[in-house]
Amino acid sequence: MANGTPDRPPARRPGGRTARVRAQILAATVELVARDGIAGFRYEEVAEFAGVHKTSVYRNWPDREELVVEALLRYAEDLASIADTGDIHRDLADFLLALAGGLETPFGRTLEQALQPARQSPAVQAALGRILDQRVAAMRRRVDAAVHRGELPPVDSSFLGEMISGPVHLIVNRGVRPFTRADAERIVGVVLAGIRATTPPA
Repeated sequence: MANGTPDRPPARRPGGRTARVRAQILAATVELVARDGIAGFRYEEVAEFAGVHKTSVYRNWPDREELVVEALLRYAEDLASIADTGDIHRDLADFLLALAGGLETPFGRTLEQALQPARQSPAVQAALGRILDQRVAAMRRRVDAAVHRGELPPVDSSFLGEMISGPVHLIVNRGVRPFTRADAERIVGVVLAGIRATTPPA
């Protein structure tokens, strides 16, 4: 057709319908793995949940492990982000609230389930490692910025992350009551006070 350039047919861009179908399949996978575990879900159910034909699942992910890995990685990003407003207490409290909210989603339940079995396949283990690495790196960047500004004394960011996030997992996984901002503020306050009190001045 016109313009003198060799043109392709008005292609389907891998944005429109294809991207939408992939997103539906990944979301369905997260829900089903959260419900049935990594070993328990089936392609047929993924297709049914996603509202697509099962050939769409097979065609995009001939290997079911690749489907699990991509679903885990795709939904992990929100759990790894920590804002930098210049107020370390507020940013960590916001992070804990977001973490608690994330753990209550289908993805969060999937992640918690996936971390339980001692032996996952190498591909799934690698994906889980990447998710945890993202969270550790985000915490390190935020804590390093706080140390640089004098908001905190020098501190091991991994240790700080473990101290503040451990109670969130405990409260959410127990399911006895919701995790609140008051919980987040209290946890961050106690941990930061302890770090400041036990770190000798430089």
